[in-house]
Amino acid sequence: MENQYPEKLLISEIPDVERMAFYKKTYAHVAAGVLVFILFEYLLLQSETVVEFMLSMTQGYKWLIMLGGFMLATNYAENMALKTTDKSKQYLAYGIYIFFEALIFVPMLFIAAFYMESGPEILNQAAIVTLALFTGLSAVVLLTKKDFSFLKTGLTIGFFIAIGIIIAGAIFGFNLGLWFSAGMCLLAGGSILYQTSNLVKKYGVEDYIPAALGLFASLMLLFWYVLSILMSRD
Repeated sequence: MENQYPEKLLISEIPDVERMAFYKKTYAHVAAGVLVFILFEYLLLQSETVVEFMLSMTQGYKWLIMLGGFMLATNYAENMALKTTDKSKQYLAYGIYIFFEALIFVPMLFIAAFYMESGPEILNQAAIVTLALFTGLSAVVLLTKKDFSFLKTGLTIGFFIAIGIIIAGAIFGFNLGLWFSAGMCLLAGGSILYQTSNLVKKYGVEDYIPAALGLFASLMLLFWYVLSILMSRD
């Protein structure tokens, strides 16, 4: 993706010491986002009204409506974070994104935690696997300094195909299955490589919040489908 803000001092243009400081800020905000996600999720799961509503929205066209609303809200938050240099607005955008991620996760986490015998164990396993994959993929990019921007076209096509399959599954009522989840894990992994590689090309030195938001989005996508795979095996 070409830099939309040429007046910014890009990460590629600063010394290594300052670049490392940017990376630390970015990943610290990703970690903070995970903690806020856990807090939001805990609060949402305490509300029977929220849980019942979200469970009721998981079938057929209702799930498509929910996904559509989620995509609109998260795209708004991403654009809001990228188009402003005001830190308070960037934090607000990040918070909005995290909240809607927590909301969309309510049905899956509720079922895993309260309806599956090995639910807590599965959640722990999914968290560990996701964190290990995220850390490993990020390390590959940061240590090798390879450019993974070539993945953009493949990721775009892959996500459009995935959206089409999800829509077809909701309309015709078929189970997407294990292979779809595995494919989405690959897409999420590619997204992490792309987002990490893009840190030095897309963002300015003060853009650690929108950079963290992009990485957090890829992390949550990976967690969703890792958890889906583990739940399907139980």
